[in-house]
Amino acid sequence: MSGVSSRTGRSLLLLAPLLFFLIGFFLWPLFSMMAQSVSDPAVLRLLPRSAEVLADWDRKSPPTTPMQMALMEDLKSVDDDQALGDMVRRLNSARSGFRTLMGKTTSALKDTANPPADLVSIDKRWEKPEFWLAIADALSPYTDRNLLAAVDLGRNAAGDIEHLPPDQSVNAVILMRTFWIAALVTFACACIGFPYAIIAASLEGWKRDLMLGAVLLPLWTSLLVRTAAWFILLQEQGLINDLLRAIGLIDAPLTLIFNRTGVIIAMTHVLLPFMVLPIYSVLITIPKNLMPAAASLGARPLRAFLRVLLPLSLRGVASGALLVFISAIGYYITPALIGGPGDQMISSIIAFYATGSANWGMAGALGVVLLVATLLLYSVYSRLSSDEVGGR
Repeated sequence: MSGVSSRTGRSLLLLAPLLFFLIGFFLWPLFSMMAQSVSDPAVLRLLPRSAEVLADWDRKSPPTTPMQMALMEDLKSVDDDQALGDMVRRLNSARSGFRTLMGKTTSALKDTANPPADLVSIDKRWEKPEFWLAIADALSPYTDRNLLAAVDLGRNAAGDIEHLPPDQSVNAVILMRTFWIAALVTFACACIGFPYAIIAASLEGWKRDLMLGAVLLPLWTSLLVRTAAWFILLQEQGLINDLLRAIGLIDAPLTLIFNRTGVIIAMTHVLLPFMVLPIYSVLITIPKNLMPAAASLGARPLRAFLRVLLPLSLRGVASGALLVFISAIGYYITPALIGGPGDQMISSIIAFYATGSANWGMAGALGVVLLVATLLLYSVYSRLSSDEVGGR
C-alpha cells in the first residue's frame, strides 16, 4: 500500500509543473478576464459614505442634504487622480454630462477660501434625481452592464433590458463581421484543402511527404512573418500584380491589400493546414478499392465521388471547418495589417478597449462572448472527433 502511495506521490510531483503552468497561464487569465467583465468597484471604492446614505434613498425624491454632504466628503477625500478618472468615466458612460459635472464639482470643493454650502450651489444638475440614480446604480461592486453592452443590450431607468440606441450598437455588427470573415475563410480553405487532401491521400512515398510538407510549411513560420510576407506580395507593385501584368491578365494593378480580399487570402494561407490535415486523416482510412468498385458497377467518376467518397469524408471536412472557424474568429494580427477599417475583427476591438481606452471591463466582456462562442464550437468539434474515433 505504501508503494502505491509513493508512486502516486511521484506521479503528482511530475505533473506539478504542468498543473502550475495550466493554472498560471491558462486558468488564472481566464478567471481574471471573466472577473473583470462583471467587476465594477470604481465608484464604490471612492464613495463609501455615499453608499451608506444612498441605501436608504427611495430613488424618486430629490437628493437630500445628507446625500449631498456625504458625496462632498467622499470627493474631498479622493487623492488618486487615476481612480477619480475611472469613476468619472464609469458614471459618464451611464449618464451623459457627468464628466463636466464632476470636473466643476471637484474644482469647487478644492476652493477652501469659499467652500460651497451644498452641491446644488455648485451646479443645478445636482437637483436632478437622474444623476443620483447613476451613482446609486454604480455603487454595486458587480454589474452585468459590460456583458449586456457586449451584445448591444443595456438596462433602462426601470432596470429592464433593452437594445442600445443605434449610435451605440456596434459590437453586434463587429461580431457578425467576425463570423462572416471566418466563414469565408473556412469556405476558401475547404475549396482548396479538400482536393489537396484527396491528391495527397492518393499518393505514396516521397510524393505524399512532399505535399504534406508543403501544406505544413506555414506552421513552421511565425504568424507575424507570414502576414508581413503577404503584405509585400499583395501590394500594387507586389509580386502577384507584377506576375498578372506580365502574363497579360490585367492592365492595371488589382487592389488586394487593405481590404477584405487580402484578409481572406492571407488568413486562408495561414489556416489551410487545419483544414487539410483532418480531411487527410479521414481519407487515408477509406479503402482505396471503393471508387474502382463503384466504377465497375457503372457509376461515372462524378457520381462515384458524390455517392461514395464525399459522404465518407464529410466528417473530416466538418472537423476541419470547425477547427478553421474557431481559429479564424480570434485572429488579430492579419486583419490589423492586411485589412482596412471595415475589416477589423472582434479581437481588434478587444485590444482597443484593453490598451486604447483602458476599459478592462468591456474588454473582458467581449472576451467572454468570444470565449463562449469558441467553447460551443469546440464542443461540436470534440463530438465530431470522438465520433470519428468511435467509427474507426
